[in-house]
Amino acid sequence: MRPSTLRVLNRAAELTRQNRLTEAMLIAEPVILTADEYEGDEIRRWLLDHVTDFTGENGESWKDLP
Repeated sequence: MRPSTLRVLNRAAELTRQNRLTEAMLIAEPVILTADEYEGDEIRRWLLDHVTDFTGENGESWKDLP
């Protein structure tokens, strides 16, 4: 994944934790939509691995829930 893409995803997570979802989507959507097939796969994996970055929760991973 390009460093610029990772910066955008991290910033979107930060904005989401601050209840600024609209702004988060405005910066993340163009990056996600223009990603090629390989970067798109990396973005999907990153999002799944970093769900708590967006929610701000420190509990169990959503993957571990029944």
